[in-house]
Amino acid sequence: MLRTQATPVVSPPVTAGAPWADVHETHIGAVFLVGDRAYKLKKPVDLGFLDFTTREARERVCHREVELNRRLAPDVYLGVSDVRDPSGEVCDHLVVMRRMPEGRRLSSLVRAGEPLTGTVRALGRQLAAFHAGTRRSPEITAEGSRDAIRRRWEASFAQVRPFHVVLHPETAAETERLTREFLAGREALFTRRQSTGHVVDGHGDLLADDIFCLDDGPRVLDCLEFDDHLRWVDGLDDVAFLAMDLERLGAGELARTLMDSYVEHSGDPAPPALRHHYTAYRAFVRVKVACLRFAQGDDVAAELARRYAALALRHLRLGRPRLILVGGLPASGKSTLADANAGRLGATVLRTDRIRKELAGITPGDSAATGYREGLYDQARTDRTYAEMLRRAADLLALGETVVLDASWSDARQRLAAAELAQAASSPVLPLRCWAPEAVAAHRLATRTGSMSDATPEIARHMASDVHPWPEAHTVLTTGTPEDSLVQALSYLD
Repeated sequence: MLRTQATPVVSPPVTAGAPWADVHETHIGAVFLVGDRAYKLKKPVDLGFLDFTTREARERVCHREVELNRRLAPDVYLGVSDVRDPSGEVCDHLVVMRRMPEGRRLSSLVRAGEPLTGTVRALGRQLAAFHAGTRRSPEITAEGSRDAIRRRWEASFAQVRPFHVVLHPETAAETERLTREFLAGREALFTRRQSTGHVVDGHGDLLADDIFCLDDGPRVLDCLEFDDHLRWVDGLDDVAFLAMDLERLGAGELARTLMDSYVEHSGDPAPPALRHHYTAYRAFVRVKVACLRFAQGDDVAAELARRYAALALRHLRLGRPRLILVGGLPASGKSTLADANAGRLGATVLRTDRIRKELAGITPGDSAATGYREGLYDQARTDRTYAEMLRRAADLLALGETVVLDASWSDARQRLAAAELAQAASSPVLPLRCWAPEAVAAHRLATRTGSMSDATPEIARHMASDVHPWPEAHTVLTTGTPEDSLVQALSYLD
């Protein structure tokens, strides 16, 4: 026997051909679909990260679910029903909802290949508006710290560790290593996210299965209600869950559209590395869920766990902030390659030609030509220039940016300093050495215009005889087109 106090709402018709009654089950609950209503029951389970073993806990979480989900779908969540036994005693509780048309699930539409670019853009706009208006507090902000995020990762690692044989031990080990590497060097990034208001009381469980695309706009259902701390997240982290799910469904372009739309409408300046990190985190959350379902006897969940694990690892690899050294003699094509790499990777370029003149108070485009290792190019000013470039690079790496350093890198001392910086920032250092035949470089020097460099053919000859060996660098032949050089570089960087 049910008793509920639900707000009267006119329900949409159930999709034609849909069964009048149906049941869907998850690892924590079951949904009974009856006519134009859906009734959600919580399972009396204790999974470590949630405990629904008492009726009082289930009642409390049912009311909390309605309250929280009305923020995004007020016309869907109708109320909470008491379930009574034949004697009239309350024995359980149900969340009562409008039944959504099954065929309008975002996941179903993606699988059917429906055109969804406009819908996904609208979702990005809706989620940006939701985050702009949702609750913030010092307690919520604390959950966006580097250490809080590390604790969430480590808790998931601990819960998944008994299932490493399912995931493949090598995948699990690399996932843990790359996660810890990213977090070790990025405290400044998470501190900035906290101080700029990006940590919100969000949804916490955005999945394509729980979003319905209706004629009057999307309905976003089923936020995470059983643990506030898991819902208090960076807004980008929240949206990354849905982006990850779209990618898992084979809709990578829609995933990028969602993130781009969210960033556009929220004005979020997050570096690409943070998008990748949060996408990886959300994929690993689903690894954990799939492993729990496998432990409950769902053998199909093992393959699903492996797919999510591969997705998490892919994004962890893509999300490593890298220090890329692009060096070579004058007119070897290093500035062109540095700019091309930065454009493709979403990185920041720092170049000695510009920094040297900035430090001297000279406009970068103005000439400061002099003899080899004289004037602005003497050893003291050169050392100061490299030190300043590395200082700026350290700040950017700490904020999650990949940095491309455009310099000659002819001195092994400067290269060692860059390697030490990368190690301190928990970032890989990747050296690229540009090379072109002497005749090609000489022609470029004689004909180029608008360069910040003051190098002449004579200086280039001096430098060629004064370069320290650089055996660890990957040589890029730059006699072809800029795209040819970029392909060579990316094959090494990737």
